[in-house]
Amino acid sequence: MKDMKLNHYRFSISWPRILPSGQKTELNERGIKYYEDLINRLLDNQITPVVTLYHWDLPQVLQEKYGGWQNASMVNYFNDFADLCFQRFGNRVKYWITFNNPWSIAVEGYETGEHAPGLKLRGTGAYRAAHHIIKAHAQVWHTYDMKWRSRQKGLVGISLTADWGEPVDITNQRDIEAAERYIQFYLGWFASPIFSGDYPQVMKDYIGRKSGQQGLGASRLPVFSPQEKSYIKGTSDFLGLGHFTTRYVTLKNYPSGLGDSYFADRDLAELVDPRWPDPGSEWLYSVPWGFRRLLNFVKMQYGNPMIHVTENGVSEKMLCTDLCDDWRMQYFKDYINEMLKAVKDGVNVKGYTAWSLLDNFEWDEGFSERFGLYYVDFRSKTKPRYPKASVHFYKRIISSNGFPNQREVESWKRKAVETCSSSNQLLAADPLIGHMEMVTEIVVPTVCTLCILLSAVFLMFLLRGRL
Repeated sequence: MKDMKLNHYRFSISWPRILPSGQKTELNERGIKYYEDLINRLLDNQITPVVTLYHWDLPQVLQEKYGGWQNASMVNYFNDFADLCFQRFGNRVKYWITFNNPWSIAVEGYETGEHAPGLKLRGTGAYRAAHHIIKAHAQVWHTYDMKWRSRQKGLVGISLTADWGEPVDITNQRDIEAAERYIQFYLGWFASPIFSGDYPQVMKDYIGRKSGQQGLGASRLPVFSPQEKSYIKGTSDFLGLGHFTTRYVTLKNYPSGLGDSYFADRDLAELVDPRWPDPGSEWLYSVPWGFRRLLNFVKMQYGNPMIHVTENGVSEKMLCTDLCDDWRMQYFKDYINEMLKAVKDGVNVKGYTAWSLLDNFEWDEGFSERFGLYYVDFRSKTKPRYPKASVHFYKRIISSNGFPNQREVESWKRKAVETCSSSNQLLAADPLIGHMEMVTEIVVPTVCTLCILLSAVFLMFLLRGRL
């Protein structure tokens, strides 16, 4: 970002930790102090805080009482929370992100039900939630702009996550259009209103047509009024961009009679190349060239806004711990290199954040997938942390503004092996495996005992029959 210090740390403030009821009538001063101490410690160590206001942690009472982001009242409640954060922390925080990955909030929270609040409102829930989130973002931006910007001199943006969509056949117009729809239904859904004032035309066309075929009197995609379009347009001082992977895209028609859903509305199919590396999460393939194309798309589509890459990284899903994460070092090298090419293309990238510093709780995947540069032993009460080889790799990139040589990489890998070998904790299986062993110890003997008892009963009936 503009004038950002070399070292910055992105974290989110928990809405319910500050306002347990979701409303400013109940303030938790202990929560305020926690974040004040964190911000002060960062600044004391010459680290610039980049603060996200909403990373999927809606106060439960607002979900139960109003239906969460299905209800327009969330716009004002969220604005009150953001205004309080600006008041209490804004003299020390100069970079604010309103929402992190609203696509996931809307689709996985209100369409598929994979994430909280777990609602499956197919064909309507995601669009309604996104509509209110976009309005909430705009209102918070205007609140900061009118009330705090002149005093605090900060910036307010939003962080959107998007994969790149590449046509299966780059000579086939239908595939080209399908790939364009993939991006517009993913990134453009939120970026177009913020940068251009309205939803992408292709979304309005497709959802509107399918809604009509289903006999509905109006489109399932909500509509912005002319005043709202004007109010929302231009409400981002920078664009936060999270990116992890790429998909090949081709046309696939979904007849309206099969039911309505966000995914069917797009009329496309996603494919992957089996040769792409996939070290961890089932959805995450390493496809570096897609990153450069996505960044250039943002440049061309939205007037080359200031971009801060807010999330980029790769996981591992392993039975045993491995601190020698070659694949992660290769992933960072390849993706950062593609970002550098995009910068040379003229893309206005001003910051980059690796995901993530530590292994953490990966939502519906729990602790089974590890994105961290540092390994965390979740079984221990003290949660000890051990550097993976990628820690040294990434340190060198940001300290020397370049990639380390292979000799250094091999040295870090050896140190990681030594660390792993010297710690019985790290050589042990992950907590999930320990749980599996515990279940085996309990369930297998129990099942065996039941089998023996059933066999004895059966034998008694058999003998009685012969008598």
